[in-house]
Amino acid sequence: MEILRIEGLAKIFGSGELEVRALEDINLSVSKGELVALLGPSGSGKTTMLLCISLILEPTSGKIDFDGQTIFQKNGWAGVDMRRLRREKVGFIFQSHNLIPFLTARQNVLLPLNLIGIKGEKAENRARELLEYMEIAHRADALPALLSGGEQQRVAIARALANNAKLVLADEPTASLDTARGTKVMEILKKIARENQTAVIVVTHDVRMVNGFDHVYHLKDGRLNSQET
Repeated sequence: MEILRIEGLAKIFGSGELEVRALEDINLSVSKGELVALLGPSGSGKTTMLLCISLILEPTSGKIDFDGQTIFQKNGWAGVDMRRLRREKVGFIFQSHNLIPFLTARQNVLLPLNLIGIKGEKAENRARELLEYMEIAHRADALPALLSGGEQQRVAIARALANNAKLVLADEPTASLDTARGTKVMEILKKIARENQTAVIVVTHDVRMVNGFDHVYHLKDGRLNSQET
């Protein structure tokens, strides 16, 4: 089942002599359980593309279909509650973890659950289940500052899965980790895609980290100019 379809997507910043075409005629399809990597050097458009996919940055033109509905068409959002859609159907994993420093690991995972109305025992059970799934439950009551980089990333992934996301987006999730820990994080993302049938898109500059992915796209100067499968 197709979760995401992008057709002719473009993003332009500025105008006239200052115009920058960050994305140009992007076409992409991602289905349930698929692992997709976006590779490219700094400035190639990877993060811009991820921000458009995540419904944070409005494209200039094109079409985006997500989970069976059109959310962007031609030159505007299609009357969709973007904030609610992100909260309920999209999970984010950031390079810098972005854990709230004064909340424990467990509380960081509880937060997105509370935001979508899941509270009390049900939320506690879900948070515990996710931390166990990520093999970090023994650190549930630790603050982020007391966790290693790899442990923080595991908590961040657990948080991204809290809403049973249909699409998980990861922006350079291994950049701050050594090779061994980075490889482990990628193995976790593969596990999530296969076991939960979640669509996963990973932005990275490290080709070594995408072994076993279903599709590897290369971005150059804002264009998807090649694909390996």
